[in-house]
Amino acid sequence: MQHLPDGSVYTNAIGMQLMRIEPGTYKRGSDSGDLDEQPVHQVRISQPFYMGKYQVTNKEYERFDPRHRELRGKLGFSCGDDEAVVFVSWHEAVAYCRWLSERDGRPYRLPTEAEWEYACRAGTETAYAMGEEFPRSQYRNQQHSWYPDPVKTKREFEVVPLTVGEFPPNDWGLHDMHGNVEEWCQDWYGPYVEGEQTDPVGRVDGDFRVTRGGSHSTDPRYLRSAERMATLPEDKHWLIGFRVVLAEPVATEPLPPAEPYPYQLGVSQTVIAQEPTERGAPYFAPPRVYVKLEPSERGPFFRHNHSPYVAETPNGDLLAAWFTTNEESGREMKLVASRLRYGSDSWDDASLFWDAPDRNMTAGALWLDEQGKLLHITGLGAAGTWGTLVQVLRTSEDNGVTWSKGRILYPEHGVRTMPIPSLFRMNDGTLVFSCDAETGSTGGSTVWLSEDDGDSWFDGGGLIRGIHAPVAEIAGGRLLAYGRGDEVHGHMARSISSDRGKSWVYSESEFDPIGMGQRAVMRRLQEGVLFMASFADGMEIQDRDGVRRPVQGLFAAVSLDDGETWPYKRLVTTDEDGGKWDGGAWTGEFRMDRSHAEPKGYLAMVQAKNGLIHLLSSRIHYCFNLDWVMALSPGLGGEGVESSTD
Repeated sequence: MQHLPDGSVYTNAIGMQLMRIEPGTYKRGSDSGDLDEQPVHQVRISQPFYMGKYQVTNKEYERFDPRHRELRGKLGFSCGDDEAVVFVSWHEAVAYCRWLSERDGRPYRLPTEAEWEYACRAGTETAYAMGEEFPRSQYRNQQHSWYPDPVKTKREFEVVPLTVGEFPPNDWGLHDMHGNVEEWCQDWYGPYVEGEQTDPVGRVDGDFRVTRGGSHSTDPRYLRSAERMATLPEDKHWLIGFRVVLAEPVATEPLPPAEPYPYQLGVSQTVIAQEPTERGAPYFAPPRVYVKLEPSERGPFFRHNHSPYVAETPNGDLLAAWFTTNEESGREMKLVASRLRYGSDSWDDASLFWDAPDRNMTAGALWLDEQGKLLHITGLGAAGTWGTLVQVLRTSEDNGVTWSKGRILYPEHGVRTMPIPSLFRMNDGTLVFSCDAETGSTGGSTVWLSEDDGDSWFDGGGLIRGIHAPVAEIAGGRLLAYGRGDEVHGHMARSISSDRGKSWVYSESEFDPIGMGQRAVMRRLQEGVLFMASFADGMEIQDRDGVRRPVQGLFAAVSLDDGETWPYKRLVTTDEDGGKWDGGAWTGEFRMDRSHAEPKGYLAMVQAKNGLIHLLSSRIHYCFNLDWVMALSPGLGGEGVESSTD
């Protein structure tokens, strides 16, 4: 195979033009950008290379893969020969480079992240190669976009042409280094390290492959020279394409994998065989805060912490995860986690859990299977909204210390894909979890099912009434769900499916409807009964004095007949005046007493092996047992009883 050609411009065997990039040094990163752009450090590129003058086009890519022509115009994007190719995974981009190497007789590959930024800057140190501002004349729908979400897309015409080379090149002759489409890079994503580096190649392994340059339908700040994005290498959508480099492989040794997060450290691997607590003794522990972090506008933790999910690990720990962000539709969103270690009465400080940089990662579920394997399902966005998610599955067999690489369950980004923490196994072995069907406050939920223990998944196809719907199995293999919104006669809707989610029958429940900032939870308990927690808005309960009185806020309920009736309802609150609490997220400050509990929150729960029910709102952890729920609440004049500590 031939080495590098001569000349400042090289036209290869398929007519592709490449620009010669000479060796040099530059400062990589930014002190004013995202945290992952720091520390700023000097990078030396020691060898010349050629980089594609343009992003790879449909015409060029389809000489390698003619079947890709079927994807032209998908969602309206990239129809023409000279438009940047999209809907190409990292693996497919690498395969194209191998094909081009064989065709041209020279070594082609993807650029390293360091090479990409060096070539993009073209000797500049400003935010963009053309200055501190990105010129409006080069906008291609440069805004925070929900497209193609049918509910929240705000503009009628968000599809833009992706024609390459329409705008002036940078000083080294490269077009579209800012915008048009993101570009795959060779590197695994990972944090930068300090000190001068020569020909760096990123980490030796990781979860995400780097993309650079930003794209159409994206706020201009994400098009900066220093901006780093990444996603799963299997992912492909309308925002990502690539360009090629002609050069020998870089010989630099990659950096080791990134350091583990605190929630992964010091974790016992001893399986705890907890005995069930004694029945007949009501138990309620003082509430405690599990979201323990210091927010910052730049992260890694932000002010809005919300949408938790929780599981008990085989070693007896509780592992909780949630998202942290400034805006729920923000690209800055990250997943964070905390442990309540077995035998401890205090949650660890929060630490990062999983982070596809600058992708929205709304919602998720954690569940421990019968063999001691943890399953984590989360949404992964194409951009900054929850309207373009795919579901991703990771697993852990060591109490959540290490995780498998994320696997996309269904490749199409869109709606009907925002996970709800209701993952469980039906009696026939089918795995089930629910997802919001739309991005608005109405539109309902759906269920996803796997009949092969999680290897493949499919959408049940029907529509539960209400979003954020928890689901449980009831007699006859039917599914029962309760959703938020889409009420029936002013009450929370009750949905039942007898055909595994293909169709649902709706009826009025006895529960108050819930709204913004509220999410219910439902589970089958070890004792065989159904448990539900939701929010009351004046619902009446009967107390120990025999008085029926209205209550406000978070309550727990138990059904002995598969949800036909819920005779046991109890406010989840302290028996005495609990004072003021901060519920975080959308909840804010509230008072806890015998008639008032937390007014809002996204709920998640797990029942531990010892029978204790751990209920999480957006910030607060409640712990009690079934006997406590089934015991009557004290009256307004009664004595407080059975509060305990664990």
